[in-house]
Amino acid sequence: MSPRLILNSYAKLNLYLAVLGRRRDNYHNLNTVFERISLADRIVLSPRRDDKIRIITASCDIPKDNTNLAFRAACLLKEVFGLDKGVDIKIHKRIPVGSGMGGGSSNAASVLMGLNKLWRLNLNPEKLAGLARKIGSDVPFFVYNHPFAQGLSRGDKIRPIRQLFKLRLWHILVIPKIKVSTPLIYKKWDEHSGLTKPRQDVKILLSALRKKDTSLVSSLLFNDLEQITSGLYPEVKQVKKTLSRSGLESTLMSGSGPAVFGFLASRKEAATLCKQLKAKKRSWRVFVAHTI
Repeated sequence: MSPRLILNSYAKLNLYLAVLGRRRDNYHNLNTVFERISLADRIVLSPRRDDKIRIITASCDIPKDNTNLAFRAACLLKEVFGLDKGVDIKIHKRIPVGSGMGGGSSNAASVLMGLNKLWRLNLNPEKLAGLARKIGSDVPFFVYNHPFAQGLSRGDKIRPIRQLFKLRLWHILVIPKIKVSTPLIYKKWDEHSGLTKPRQDVKILLSALRKKDTSLVSSLLFNDLEQITSGLYPEVKQVKKTLSRSGLESTLMSGSGPAVFGFLASRKEAATLCKQLKAKKRSWRVFVAHTI
């Protein structure tokens, strides 16, 4: 049997998220800018002698059955290629579940990429991304393994932003202890889509990122879903207010929330603020992270 494989499964932030309307398949067309960050789960893939797929985790927040995206990723590969192989998928959870940072999607992408090696399938990123689209809209971004990319269509059509590959941003991440329902947020967006504030121009944001002008980038952050999520879950507003009082010019919610992030000039500044926030609000999960 092949040796086990250990992988980092990174989180993402959406620096820009415009919802362009509902599609006939009930998904939504999006224009988003993804950033991959250093906060990560650890995935351990261990081949089995039988053909079973098993999720092993100490986390009570993630399912161990076929509703788990990592489980579905392994099943999909077996089904498509007619394999009788088995694998234990051990997930060491660090990315808060249901936070808007793509933890489940990232886990699925890690399993696709890891089993591609373990099972010697020799699939290129385009083929893997094609399979990733069947699992979830955010999964292809992680499969391409880029620090920055634009996501179009359902967010699953990926355009790498190569000019930004050497850019490193430092963030404070704050996740209040609430569960946000993504389907509910999009349902409310459908009902109130005319009420969202005018969206920023993504081209101006990308230009500011290329110039490494983080104060301009901060002012151009945009998320169409933030107003809806913070209306339903006041804790998001509270996090933003606290970060604003702590001196952050601009903050943004990632995905459908509730994770909120802001930019800091250095690791040291981010670590200092992280310590203060942890002391102030013990129920919040607070992390320092950077582009990776």
